[in-house]
Amino acid sequence: MNKSYTAISVLKKLLLLFSLKKFCRRGATFFFFATYIFFCYFCIELAPAASLDQNMARDLISRYVWIVDTLNRYGRLTREDIDRLWMRSHLSDGNPIPPRTFYHYRRAIEENFHIDILCNRNGEYYIDLGEDDSNRVLTNWLLDSYAVNSAMKESHAASGRVLVEDVPSAREFLPTVLEAIGSSEKIVFTYAGFNRSRAECDILFHPYFVKRYKQRWYMVGLREKTADIRTYALDRVKEMRLMSKNFTMPEDLDPSQFFDNIIGITLSKAPPRIVKIRATPQQAKYFRALPLHHSQQEEIHDSYSIFTYRLKLNYELVHELLGYGAGVTVLAPKELQVMVTDELRQSMRQYEELLAETI
Repeated sequence: MNKSYTAISVLKKLLLLFSLKKFCRRGATFFFFATYIFFCYFCIELAPAASLDQNMARDLISRYVWIVDTLNRYGRLTREDIDRLWMRSHLSDGNPIPPRTFYHYRRAIEENFHIDILCNRNGEYYIDLGEDDSNRVLTNWLLDSYAVNSAMKESHAASGRVLVEDVPSAREFLPTVLEAIGSSEKIVFTYAGFNRSRAECDILFHPYFVKRYKQRWYMVGLREKTADIRTYALDRVKEMRLMSKNFTMPEDLDPSQFFDNIIGITLSKAPPRIVKIRATPQQAKYFRALPLHHSQQEEIHDSYSIFTYRLKLNYELVHELLGYGAGVTVLAPKELQVMVTDELRQSMRQYEELLAETI
């Protein structure tokens, strides 16, 4: 990330998202709160703490996140419960949160992020999420990231025992994309796709939303030149800037439903199909613990299970199924069987040629 991104500049950019009424629904609010926290907190951690503003912003953000994360994880807590947990936190100086300070933190969270921290008759504080849990998965992931970072700070001995994958980063451009989404502002960027020998310049784009898949961030929106919906990986973007020109997002486009019948990020105009796969008893255990898709349904038989899904056929689905090896067999549709067997035949030919060369 460009070091000119200070805590305050990132904060101002992402707070634009909260000013839009369409993002003030409970689920969307939690999504943007989590996204805001993720980038503000980690951008501040990565940037040199050269100013008092940065130090103060880091401290306040950490405290706000701690309160939201604690109530999100533990549910209903009294002030005594909160203070007990607070004094065990690395953020604490060993003293409970003063009542007036807690009141100000609570108000700041409510006013800036539209997250209501309520208190019942028993003096228990809690976050009322309502019935919209559409963004809870992402929120929990982001809060978990904060929790791991905080836990490592509290226990230096454990820091070398937490192993994470080194994945492509989207830190440089994701704040700009989020700002463009919040203000409905066009962007122009240079893109170095894997299937091109040269980078493509001056792509004019209307960013509608972002998606994270297999630890990579993608932006989805309209490319003006071709007037169609495209998906771009942020780690393949080389340059990006805001255009100071607005776009209008289609009213009938619902980001939460856009990939509803898709595994991965490859878009398809074809209708979803009923996909049936047969899994060995051992593989079925993994599907039960970590479903392939939210539409998953299971029929249990003596020596196997049949899993049914409603999915569009695409590249990611084929390779996801191939990754399970002999533990999974595609039963339907026929088209998906052909796609999988074609990949297997091509792979087999390559290995046969390789073995023939070594004989």
